[in-house]
Amino acid sequence: MDKSPDAFRTISEVAEELNLPQHVLRFWETRFTQIKPMKRGGGRRYYRPLDVELLKGIRHLLYDQGYTIKGVQRLLRENSSQFVIALGNGDLAAVEAIARQKQAAAKEAAEDGEADGHQVTPAGIAKPQSGRKLFGLLKGEEDGPIGADDKRLSKDNRTLLQEALFDLLECKRLLDQVR
Repeated sequence: MDKSPDAFRTISEVAEELNLPQHVLRFWETRFTQIKPMKRGGGRRYYRPLDVELLKGIRHLLYDQGYTIKGVQRLLRENSSQFVIALGNGDLAAVEAIARQKQAAAKEAAEDGEADGHQVTPAGIAKPQSGRKLFGLLKGEEDGPIGADDKRLSKDNRTLLQEALFDLLECKRLLDQVR
């Protein structure tokens, strides 16, 4: 009997699915901070479905695309885990959407930088004044979305909403594959 797609996987199941030795997965945990399997008593690892998807993306980049570990680390740092997952799944629409979103954020940050009096280096990198946004990424409480009670959402609540949105997009992708 096969496990549900939402079920946690052991390291042996993930290693078999990815056609990798278990020690490679343990090594990748030391190199990619985004890989965080749940550990039970005795150190037994259980991988969440998103962990498995991320591992598939990392495997694809390292083995199929010829990236180095540092190259994949840079992709993860500059883009996101969702970007690497989309690359691993071959979901070009999601890759393009994430890239467009990043470009729009960079464009918005550049416009904010001009209006806020940022200095721009010759390389095109904005140097914010203290307490300002950096490329739209360092948002304070005043920059977040407004909740139903007209108060700003906390950083934790924004993170939860972003995770829920990603989960919904992942569900949509799975449903589109079934159709």
